[in-house]
Amino acid sequence: MKRKGFVFAAGLILVAGMGTAATSVAPEISFVRSATTTPEVPFGPPPAFGVRHLPTPVPLKAIYMTQCAVGTPSLRKSLVELIDSTELNSVVIDIRDYTGKIAFPTENPILKGMVSEKCGAKDMKEFVEKLHEKNIYVIGRITVFQNPYYTSVHPELAVQKKCGPSTEVGTCGVWKDHKGLAFVDVGAKPYWETVAELSKESYALGFDELNFDYIRFPSDGPMGEAVYSWSMGKNKQIALEEFYRYLYNELKPIGAVLSADLFGMVTTNVDDLNIGQQLERALPYFDYIAPMVYPSHYPKGFRGHANVNEYSYDIVHFSMSSAVRRTLATSTAIGSFAYERIHSTSSGQVGTSTPASAEASAGKPALYLKPSYPASKLRPWLQSFDYPVAYTPAMVAEQIKANEDAGLDSYMFWDPANKYRSLKAVLKPVE
Repeated sequence: MKRKGFVFAAGLILVAGMGTAATSVAPEISFVRSATTTPEVPFGPPPAFGVRHLPTPVPLKAIYMTQCAVGTPSLRKSLVELIDSTELNSVVIDIRDYTGKIAFPTENPILKGMVSEKCGAKDMKEFVEKLHEKNIYVIGRITVFQNPYYTSVHPELAVQKKCGPSTEVGTCGVWKDHKGLAFVDVGAKPYWETVAELSKESYALGFDELNFDYIRFPSDGPMGEAVYSWSMGKNKQIALEEFYRYLYNELKPIGAVLSADLFGMVTTNVDDLNIGQQLERALPYFDYIAPMVYPSHYPKGFRGHANVNEYSYDIVHFSMSSAVRRTLATSTAIGSFAYERIHSTSSGQVGTSTPASAEASAGKPALYLKPSYPASKLRPWLQSFDYPVAYTPAMVAEQIKANEDAGLDSYMFWDPANKYRSLKAVLKPVE
């Protein structure tokens, strides 16, 4: 068995404030994976779950395991052997995938009906324990608002479809994206409890970290037909931050490590990409932020590149360098409930701001004081899957180098086929 070094992640202590941000138009991009200022929480001793949790490894180097793979002994065995024989030290396992079904059995009355009949591991608890015996850190991935199963049972909580020019909510049923998948409305608070319950159950089962994906408004569909009946009247980024804050308040007191997957361009855009995601609004509520900086998912023309797949180093380096600067910064133009609004006086000194509306009418952009978070909060998803071209070992190695040159050393690799052909060629064997 190889030895791996671990350190505990730092805790967060925040004080709630108020902030606002405006929505701007996002570029034509795809969001589909081919994946003195912090909220105040009454911390007490974490509940005694009677299970072992490993500390977060530094650096963290992980691969992803699908819900079906974890339930297939031969597939999961090969992935564990890959981790155990190389510099990898962590695995991300689907707790809930794009179907909305969960990967392990439970008697929890809120969750019992959500258990997958097709994929998953009945021995998930025992499997996690075996991973821990090998000092493999286990991250549980929870797909959040993309949930076709839940919306089929509770269509009233889904994003609704508008009929023609009519503004009547729900007249044409549930909205679906181009793949036929439905989303729960971000503002549907009755659904939030089920996410928290699944998270708590997963942590009690032994998962060391809870990773939230599709934590956003929908995209890649007939967006003009989407009606958000539960988020009506709110900016998307504010509605989403309310959910971040809810998760933090529910899960940090039990001691869980939390991470969020964000679209790659949140590192370089200051708008919310029309899906509600902004880097600065997520930073206060999660221990780690995982931008999905897959080069293949960037639009043609990004950074002037006609073919983004030929510039994997540049795209990852540019994106993560920007993310590092914004994470370390002590002020931002992006508001958050956790940040205090400030302004610069004529003498150049910083003071408490006048109301944002007054500043806006005077042509002065609002500015907010934020903590300088450590760059180690950033942990990108990198690409080891073939789309739309074969991703070679050189392209994979370039992404790792780009991340390192941005000042970071942790990463997670995504391959929905769980083959990791090119990654295997560049990983260092265990010493």
